Amino acid sequence: MLTQIKTAISRSQSTIVQDAVGAVSLVVMLVVALHMPGTF
Repeated sequence: MLTQIKTAISRSQSTIVQDAVGAVSLVVMLVVALHMPGTF
């Protein structure tokens, strides 16, 4: 099973970076949206 995970990661390394960037941007948007009502 560990070898399957390693091969899956090595095959999709470029998409993992894109997914990580997308996840970080979603978290940033969530934090900004939660702090918006306090600014008004």
